[in-house]
Amino acid sequence: MKNIKSIIFDLGVVLLNIDDQKTINEFHKLGISKASEFYSKKKQTNIFNLLECGEISEEYFVKKIQLSCKNASKKQILFAWNALLQDLPQERIELLKNLKRKYPIYLLSNTNSIHISEFRRKIGEELYIEFYNIFNKVYYSHKIGNRKPNAEAFKIILEENNLKPNEVLFIDDSPQHIEGAKRLGIQSHHLEDNEKITTLFPDIIL
Repeated sequence: MKNIKSIIFDLGVVLLNIDDQKTINEFHKLGISKASEFYSKKKQTNIFNLLECGEISEEYFVKKIQLSCKNASKKQILFAWNALLQDLPQERIELLKNLKRKYPIYLLSNTNSIHISEFRRKIGEELYIEFYNIFNKVYYSHKIGNRKPNAEAFKIILEENNLKPNEVLFIDDSPQHIEGAKRLGIQSHHLEDNEKITTLFPDIIL
């Protein structure tokens, strides 16, 4: 990859460790049949897409999930939904700081208000603010009303920051999101299951 002048990072898996199976397991405990089809990394029911685009409230989301459960409380559903969120390794924060010295960096994440609130609580407000402020700008899908791999999600970043697609590097763990970026001419790297973001630099951009 050549002529990279800015970098767009995904959040989940790429920077923040995620374990989707934990949420699948918790949904199963709540009585959701075929929990892995209800929600997974590769496939999810539309209620999750609506939440990630900010089209429904947290309350509506919880009530809809309750319809698929056996007498689950709001607290139980939120616990199950947040179970996938894990840790944010310090080495990845340091990597971002080092890259920021040379490149404008951006965050583009398919996420939702429930997960961001739990993410802040889990790592602590001080670390969250430090992490957030490393980026030139953060784009959460529920805030911008668009999610990857939709072209509009990428175009918002490109247009707001006057970025040329062929001068941008996008890193994500989802093949679908990578293909969405490539269709716009964005240089992209699919982070494989056996890869870590800290092992990619500087080789990836030389």
